[in-house]
Amino acid sequence: MRRDYEYIVLGLGGWGSAAAYWLSRRAGADVLGLEQYELGHVRGESQDHSRIIRLSYHTPEYVELAKHAYRAWADIERDAGQQLVLRTGGLDFAPRESAIPLASYSGSMDAAGVPYEHLDAAEIRRRWPVIKATDDIHGLFQPESGIAMAARGNAAHLRMAREHGATLLDGTPVEAIHPRDGEIDVAAGGVMYRCRRLIIAAGAWTNGALTHLGMRLPLRVTKEQVTYFATPHAAEFEPGRFPVWIWMDDPCFYGFPVFGEPGPKAGQDAGGLETDPVTRTFEPDRAALGRTIAFLEQYIPRALGPTIYTKTCLYTLTPDRDFVLDRLPAHPEITVGVGGGHGYKFASLMGQILSELAIDGRTERNIEPFRIDRAILQLENPPVNYMV
Repeated sequence: MRRDYEYIVLGLGGWGSAAAYWLSRRAGADVLGLEQYELGHVRGESQDHSRIIRLSYHTPEYVELAKHAYRAWADIERDAGQQLVLRTGGLDFAPRESAIPLASYSGSMDAAGVPYEHLDAAEIRRRWPVIKATDDIHGLFQPESGIAMAARGNAAHLRMAREHGATLLDGTPVEAIHPRDGEIDVAAGGVMYRCRRLIIAAGAWTNGALTHLGMRLPLRVTKEQVTYFATPHAAEFEPGRFPVWIWMDDPCFYGFPVFGEPGPKAGQDAGGLETDPVTRTFEPDRAALGRTIAFLEQYIPRALGPTIYTKTCLYTLTPDRDFVLDRLPAHPEITVGVGGGHGYKFASLMGQILSELAIDGRTERNIEPFRIDRAILQLENPPVNYMV
């Protein structure tokens, strides 16, 4: 069995599967991906049918990254011969005085040259009569927003990584990481592997990997959830008739048209309780579900119906909710990526950037805001802001 590789990726979820894919496009069989559970497992952050993808973001830097994300998804779609993004249009809406001002989103899209429409409540009601927008509400509509097909996207990245020559192993938990003499020894699944460059894309298990390197980030892991509803009005929520949407206030809610299940999906953003990724349960949080139902009763009541199911996942939150995307200062041969609970829409691009950092030591994308040594990540108990 081969044990020496140029590149090893730890974690094969959203970002890790993409990193394995983009590495394999350039390095072929010199890529090894390691997953502690089975491939496609549901214990982490990036499974289920759908995640929101959008150009509407709170800073111009994120908007520019989102443009590149669409291009990266288009590349893997062409390579895999499979659709992975469905454009539905996206509505960000909120009271005119809200915890997440829409002005930062419109200003960022203006700066990045992204077209959008500013809608008053009457126009929101006209376009989507199922939304009960009161007169104090306004919104932004961006037509390129839609659904990134999460489980399908992960599977496509993994399948194409293998087709390009990568070796992917599941059921292979990491037991030790030892940088030595310009190389890294990785003990996993009872076997010692060696590589020249290592990518850690371990999501909620990031600190477990960093512990081997004497590091720890101030990350908070929460158990989040979304619920599919068997509305009797499902036809009104079909893609093409209904957009993805985000309620930009505190609490923040979001939802999808019908996709993957016979009803729309909704949930609260960053509303879950802190948990341990190893011992957490998969039981729905009834209080969180109650908050989502109460929101829908007020603003989108026709989306409600019997619960099809509630699906749990994890968020790995940085205190400022910005990504970590950087090489380790003390070990530049090791690169780390953390998505901050909103990273799936960028997954293919993040895989590309992680591969560039590993192979070239640099990327053309602006990742300065995502440095691992930024000030807030040096604090033991940093202030947190998840409202982005």
